[in-house]
Amino acid sequence: MKTVILAGGLGTRISEESLAKPKPLIEIGKMPVLWHIMKIYSSQGINDFIICLGYKGDMIKEYFVNHFKTSDAALNIKKDTMIIHGNQAEPWKITLVDTGLNTMTGGRLKKIKNYVENETFCFAYGDDLKKVNIQELINYHKSKKALATMTIFQQPERFGIVTLENDKVQSVKEKPGDRYWVNGGYFVLEPGVFDYIKDDSIIWEQEPLEKLAQDGKLFAYKYTGSYQPMDTLYDKNRLEELWNNGKAYWKTW
Repeated sequence: MKTVILAGGLGTRISEESLAKPKPLIEIGKMPVLWHIMKIYSSQGINDFIICLGYKGDMIKEYFVNHFKTSDAALNIKKDTMIIHGNQAEPWKITLVDTGLNTMTGGRLKKIKNYVENETFCFAYGDDLKKVNIQELINYHKSKKALATMTIFQQPERFGIVTLENDKVQSVKEKPGDRYWVNGGYFVLEPGVFDYIKDDSIIWEQEPLEKLAQDGKLFAYKYTGSYQPMDTLYDKNRLEELWNNGKAYWKTW
């Protein structure tokens, strides 16, 4: 099975570092977050990756070329792809695909359609660290005969809620603690999802997911483990702290 990873966004919310490098190359424990995500999948038996490049994609290509110096690499100029076959350090096959600078998330997924052929595949974001049981997720997806399965997790309210009427405050509920389920990435998809993506302008998290849900083709796999986002420099430093203190909850290897 293959895993497709989105690694082409601008990462504007962590611009302190993403101005110098693409967000998936921001380091946790001296290794890019993209490497950590690939290790999560690899430790569970998935070693074939398709990485969707965009913003500063050449830096990601350069990283893998340097990281796998003893590996074989094939460059397809017409398709603007590079395939790297792993060395003894990591048993990975990596296909790097330039999906465009301004392409939206759905459009990036659509552009790798020919690389997954007619098979079930995993789909992940390039900045998201969760200790998801990938094989359990895949088995769940197949048991539901789903077209798409999305990992969801419970996100607590971060801010207090203010209720207004005619600009007058009616109530203030400080950090109510209510929890709600949100998109947690770590998808399993069937090739049929490509029919829900029209062009480069389509955002995967909007029209495609909404239509899949309306058609009864989208299922949810609940993740109840730890999660620390990487949206700000504070978040990045928190992940670094967890790694350095031996508390990296996502480490499955």
